[in-house]
Amino acid sequence: MSPRTNDNATPDADKATPEENTAGAGPAEDAVDTPPDGGTPDATPAEGARAAAPAEDTAGEDGADGPSDSGTSDAGDERVAAVRRLSRSQCRWRAAQLGFCAAALAVAMTAGAVVLGALRDGATTPAVAAVSNGVSPQLLASGDLDASILSLQAHLRTQPQDFGGWATLGLAYVEQARTKGDPSRYPQAQEALNRSLKLRPDYDPALAGRAALAAARHEFAGALKYADLALKQNPYSERALSSRIDALVELGRYDEASKAADLADSRRPGVPVFTRYAYVHELRGDVKTAQRVLKQALDTATSRGDISYVTSALGQLAWNQGDYHAALAYYARALAADDNYLPALEGRARTQAALGDRAAAIKGMELVVQRYPLPQPLVELGELYEARGAAGDERKAHDQYKLVNAWIALAHAYGVNADLDTALAAADHGDHKAALTAARAEWARRHTVHTADALGWALHVSGRDAEALPYARRATATGYRNASFLYHLGVIERANGHADKGRSALKAALDLNPGFSPLGAREARKALGASK
Repeated sequence: MSPRTNDNATPDADKATPEENTAGAGPAEDAVDTPPDGGTPDATPAEGARAAAPAEDTAGEDGADGPSDSGTSDAGDERVAAVRRLSRSQCRWRAAQLGFCAAALAVAMTAGAVVLGALRDGATTPAVAAVSNGVSPQLLASGDLDASILSLQAHLRTQPQDFGGWATLGLAYVEQARTKGDPSRYPQAQEALNRSLKLRPDYDPALAGRAALAAARHEFAGALKYADLALKQNPYSERALSSRIDALVELGRYDEASKAADLADSRRPGVPVFTRYAYVHELRGDVKTAQRVLKQALDTATSRGDISYVTSALGQLAWNQGDYHAALAYYARALAADDNYLPALEGRARTQAALGDRAAAIKGMELVVQRYPLPQPLVELGELYEARGAAGDERKAHDQYKLVNAWIALAHAYGVNADLDTALAAADHGDHKAALTAARAEWARRHTVHTADALGWALHVSGRDAEALPYARRATATGYRNASFLYHLGVIERANGHADKGRSALKAALDLNPGFSPLGAREARKALGASK
């Protein structure tokens, strides 16, 4: 449930207009085309990184004001070329692995690291058999996302003045980028949403879509701005209410996020709001309330996607508290609803590792990164290899960390904020100078418990322990029960000569979640043994 954010440049979101930030996008009509890789998007988050089956946009000829399919092959070529360049310069894998890495990275690029599910709103994605004028984003509630997009594309070629259709297409592209891992859809989403707002200024679904898009890019000031604009038009917009909570959380404005969650709960109670309400309480250390609200969300969940989503959140909450058997039970329930749901597969592997079943954990995490090689599971798999220490494991771990570097480079190339990912990965497994630069950049944008922890740890590994300590303490000050944060605090306290405080924090980390990290937990135990 820990949000992850990224970027090297502070977005000027407070000055943004609906027509801004379109660098790299083609004409507005390019927002309606076939997927740039020639494939079809997958239907659910669980299937986000599956190889797509070939698909063709057979909608017919463009209208005078309608969409064109130009530019998509160029985007795909550029993505593949970027992967190949990065592979040559950064990765020294065997030839067979190189092919996999290029293909995996091509589908792994996404800003979907907001683990809250900021863009999901408790829904899987949609089949729209027929789209009428003023189509509602609620049609993105269930079904086949690819079918929805194809239908919307065909519809908008014949009805290019349909502002509702453009808004729904923009939201569909945001969801596609999140679930499939295709950031090339973000410019297209923005163009579609801009088109909707040009046709009907202040159209609240399009404004809410802009909030979702900004959150997907981890531009949280912009997400807050557009959520507020949408709520001025429609105070009961579930998507805008949810995006507003996400933005305030990710900006570190926790008191305001709590009030926003209360407001959203009073206006639109349901799975999207319940899960956010729970996370706000978890950040304050109120685990009982978080668990109660998530169980309430589960009671209201009816779709397979909602059930998988909420039970995985419950599993992550249980894992954070070291309740591994409960976590496994929740992940099993999530996978019973959707046996390919990647957050549940990742959580199960993490829990198996904590229980000492390293073979199952490695097998499970390998499956996850083959489908969706994002920084966190890549680092976790690398650490599992390091902890096992078998022949060839050092090279395998190194490969995972190199993939993280390649992902981050591609993320920046697509305008996705990746500084938090950079700081976390580089501090433990890379360039300490790069980790500190990235952590400082992220802290300059937002003051959250996660950015405080990242900056404190980056300062520590850079040998600046006196500077690190206030940030490590701040990361744990809200009461958020995170064993990794406590471990970092304990190490930094000891480095500053505070032996008792260091020991207390390290012990608290292991008491809370003794398997919080394959390598970190091991180091915590060593440190406690040495301090006896």
